[in-house]
Amino acid sequence: MAELSYLQLALIGLVFVWSGFVRSGLGFGGSVLSLPFLLMIDNQPLVYLPIIAVHLLFFATLTIWQNNRSRSAGATAAMDTRASTVDWAYLWRVLPIMIVPKLVGVFGLLMLPNTLMSLIIFVIVGGYAISYMLNKPFKSNSRTLDIIFLMLGGYISGTSLIGAPLIIAVFMNHVAREKLRDTMFALWVILVSIKMAAFVWAGIDLQLIHHLWLLPCAAVGHVFGLRLHDRLLTAESPVFFRVLGAVLFIVTLLGVYQGVRQL
Repeated sequence: MAELSYLQLALIGLVFVWSGFVRSGLGFGGSVLSLPFLLMIDNQPLVYLPIIAVHLLFFATLTIWQNNRSRSAGATAAMDTRASTVDWAYLWRVLPIMIVPKLVGVFGLLMLPNTLMSLIIFVIVGGYAISYMLNKPFKSNSRTLDIIFLMLGGYISGTSLIGAPLIIAVFMNHVAREKLRDTMFALWVILVSIKMAAFVWAGIDLQLIHHLWLLPCAAVGHVFGLRLHDRLLTAESPVFFRVLGAVLFIVTLLGVYQGVRQL
């Protein structure tokens, strides 16, 4: 990022504020709703993915720990799984379905050129955007479809960390609403740890120096996102998702146009 202008750096900081807000507010979307903006500022997926991954590990772990600490005060036993904010039983049941596609996706990310990877990301995000705009997010209503969505979500999360909409389509049908966000966070911690190990093994620069200023940016968004989550537990927000989808769709069109020009 050393060659970027001050304006570009400021915009990147704002995107990470947005990323932290969405992640803690919804339990997913910190990547899918920020990566397209980052790629428009500077088209280098392997620069931003390690930063997003570290932020996710930090804030997801922190949120789960804080929520479970507050719950344990009222639990009859410290190890009472009913008091946990994570549905561990369901998580361990679906994790084996996702591991192999996840590893295949990670390998694909490390082998594909940046421009092609960016185009793939924009096309995937465009599909999500249309589903949000039509207020028809991906849904699963059968075991077979559950497995397909989980495998595709695992693969996409391996390539670009944006498989959440497919995965949450399954989790929403099997996990209690009050446990959904933290269960998703626990899943992200496991899957992102695999991705980070692959980054280290491949010698990818983790951009650790940039965490000194981007982590506080994400923290600001994280605090406001926690307030959003409390409101979403008691209300639905279809208008919010439609506006979000429209913005994402516009960004996707611009991103695809930019990527095609660079091919």
